[in-house]
Amino acid sequence: MYLITFTRKMGAGGSEIAKGVAARLGYSLYDTEAIENTAREMGFLEDVKDVDEKLPSLFERFFSQRPEIHLDRLSSVILELASKGNAVFLGRGSHVLLRTLKCALHVRVTASLERRTQNLVERGFEKEVALKAIQRSDQERDAFTKFAFGVHWENPELYDLVLNMDNLSTDLAVHTISYIARTEQIRARATDAMGSLAMMALARRAEAALIEAGFSPTSLSPSVPEPGKVRLDGFVGNQSDAAKAGDVLRAVKGVESVDNQLRIATGYSEVKYPM
Repeated sequence: MYLITFTRKMGAGGSEIAKGVAARLGYSLYDTEAIENTAREMGFLEDVKDVDEKLPSLFERFFSQRPEIHLDRLSSVILELASKGNAVFLGRGSHVLLRTLKCALHVRVTASLERRTQNLVERGFEKEVALKAIQRSDQERDAFTKFAFGVHWENPELYDLVLNMDNLSTDLAVHTISYIARTEQIRARATDAMGSLAMMALARRAEAALIEAGFSPTSLSPSVPEPGKVRLDGFVGNQSDAAKAGDVLRAVKGVESVDNQLRIATGYSEVKYPM
């Protein structure tokens, strides 16, 4: 299996390149529509639609857990799709979510402001409208990446390959990326990735379910040591909450068993919750 993520600036032609690479390699293409279709099947559509590479409102950022729930569920969708293998992802933070996986090649597509504006004008935009749309898009995507993942969108260290499309054709870009993806040096990095992806996706779904049920993400820590098995560590105020947290996790799709290691905080002492 292998994965390729694309991050692109508006007007640079990244979407066309991603589609071309997916077609040439015979990989599945996961763009906004495909990701939302999967989110709908998982029951997370509204959460994922709310994560549109834009900052949540000021109120949500400071007074609500909803942005964190949305991000966890988007992460679970991306990881679930990635576990199927041989895929091209377009945007939605996939380059950060799959960053730790050796089986992923991360590509950034950029171009000068002049070239990007010209490309949009050729598609029918008025020049001033195109310029404002590009500037707004750049600002929103950069702010979103900083908020959601704590990284700078422009940081070249996030990418294996950065293509400046000022003097490159779409066909050449597609050929270059496809050639790199087919090399043995790159493909050899994919060993054992599928199992870890599925477990990472389940951990994100478990975290989102606990937050939505009213538990603080700083006091509970779900992990997935084995496929289908969730271990729950942390602290709660009473046995009723400990039991509730376990029930919440058992209702999460894909959870087969829960190892509840929660501790009850009683004043200055701690009591392990008996299972």
